[in-house]
Amino acid sequence: MEENKVSEVLASQGFKFKKQFGQNFITDQNLLASIVEGAGADKNSTVVEIGCGAGTLTKAIAARAKSVVAFEIDRELAPVLAVTLAGVDNAEVVFRDFSRVNMEEFERTMPPYIVIANLPYYITTPLVMQFIERSKKCLSLTVMVQEEVAERFCAQAGTAEYGAVTANIALRGVCKIVRRVPRTMFYPRPNVDSAVVRIDIAEGNVRVKDAALYKKVVRAAFASRRKTFENNLMQTFGISRAAAGAALSACGHDAKVRGEQLSPNQFAALADYFFEEGIK
Repeated sequence: MEENKVSEVLASQGFKFKKQFGQNFITDQNLLASIVEGAGADKNSTVVEIGCGAGTLTKAIAARAKSVVAFEIDRELAPVLAVTLAGVDNAEVVFRDFSRVNMEEFERTMPPYIVIANLPYYITTPLVMQFIERSKKCLSLTVMVQEEVAERFCAQAGTAEYGAVTANIALRGVCKIVRRVPRTMFYPRPNVDSAVVRIDIAEGNVRVKDAALYKKVVRAAFASRRKTFENNLMQTFGISRAAAGAALSACGHDAKVRGEQLSPNQFAALADYFFEEGIK
């Protein structure tokens, strides 16, 4: 459905965009198709979509997948979706804020599924982490996000974009940028460019003895970029400088190393050292 047709349907139903929901809809058919294809959806796929908006991506997913469960927070889109998804029998729209969904309850009756979504920017990171940390049945996430967020998700150690969220995603996910999307491809047009990111859930992508301890090490690494990792470890774990230095040395790092220089696997090695030493 092209932009002018989408705008016509929205206008005919008296729909008004709500800034608090970050509503920017995709209308380009080629882009919609490429997102679904990049996610690997096929006739056997169950797909969960977050924020279905005007239903353009929902319709593109339904054309390729077995079924799609689309969550939408704005109930005022119901009459719009009744028009845009008319005759689409394998799509179910649930008017609910997915961030408030109990993951365990939701997945109890769900088969293994993939997530495809044009995410509202204000909920991007919390929602992605909700699937990364709590889901037992999500196989992958293919999501449209703000370009700088995409860079952060997929960053390499030692770069300016690398941060705690990068390392926490890496614990269970393999992340890559599938394509860049200019702001001109949305209606209405946002103020920033976007990118499509695919995160494949790979249990044990980073092997660690205690996931909570790994996350604490990561938190220490980025607690203050102006301080050495040794100082941040001392503060986060309440240990002496000698103990922090011994941990870094045992894992092959200089005492002056900065936390952002370590890779996720190096964070895991340090977390395992703390686990063996009984440091929590």
